Amino acid sequence: MRIGIANDSPTAAEALRRVISSHSAYRVAWIARNGLDAVRLCADLPPDLVLMDLNMPELDGIEATRQIMQRAPCAILVVTAAPQDNVNAVFRALGAGALDVTATPVLLGQSGGEAALLAKIRTIGKLIGGGRTIIGGAADGPASGAAGGDAVKHLVAIGASTGGPMALARLLSRWQPPADTAVVVVQHIDAAFADQMAKWLGDQIPVPVRAIAGGEAPEPGVVQLARTNDHLYITPGGRFCYDSHPRDEIYRPSIDVFFGSVALHWERAATGILLTGMGRDGANGLLALRRSGKTTIAQDEASSAVYGMPKAAAELGAAEKILSLDSISQMLLGRMSGLA
Repeated sequence: MRIGIANDSPTAAEALRRVISSHSAYRVAWIARNGLDAVRLCADLPPDLVLMDLNMPELDGIEATRQIMQRAPCAILVVTAAPQDNVNAVFRALGAGALDVTATPVLLGQSGGEAALLAKIRTIGKLIGGGRTIIGGAADGPASGAAGGDAVKHLVAIGASTGGPMALARLLSRWQPPADTAVVVVQHIDAAFADQMAKWLGDQIPVPVRAIAGGEAPEPGVVQLARTNDHLYITPGGRFCYDSHPRDEIYRPSIDVFFGSVALHWERAATGILLTGMGRDGANGLLALRRSGKTTIAQDEASSAVYGMPKAAAELGAAEKILSLDSISQMLLGRMSGLA
């Protein structure tokens, strides 16, 4: 795998170069000292992956990510100092097309820094290579309580990956779930940022956003967000649970696994929506939802930051409708008012 480094700090860039060089399967394609150089080098010497800092001269990592995804798309991993302290910038970069985020190893002050970075690179390598996608089977979690509670008549299940944060903010700012509708989001994001993602999204939309702890039921009028690197399921009793299986699933949490569990266990009305993202996660799960009689929607190419997951769903015939973000909002407004 050819990896580009975009970082204006010589110390950080050297630390990243050492980590990459320590693994025989990786090599450094180039080192850019600012965002403008990173955009140019991605076009002239396309890498498989870019390790992108957020704070750089000339062009910051957010705008560099946006321009790269427009001009010469490739996988981008945000690698920056103290990402927990730059949550807004992190989610803006993820919304622009970055896949994931981790801390710069040299600044972690912990022996696990290099291992954490290599683990992210390995996962992205599998994603780029078109890793296997699995629909999870039935989870054997607790089955107490009515299915989602009597108040929830409709479940809207949304899956998103690359570019997802901004897409979710746009979609959910134009459509708010009515009092009998629950919204559950599976966004590909590291568990370390799930709580911040819930807070950030809650600041962007006029609807409460809560991270799912596990054990609770779908909640009407609320957006609930998967929060761990384990897979989210809905059980036969209508409760959320997490499970590490399937262990070899490269997408964690997997949209396919959650959509598949909704198809198996949710007996009331449901709508599955697959948004922007690299790879194929969610396509098979959306097909399972369609085959179970649920409504299914995929985002269109023009409004997607990365037309990977929705394209895979379209090719499978999993989506009844392929719509722009704004059209998805309009369809939800019409459908939910019709159900009321």
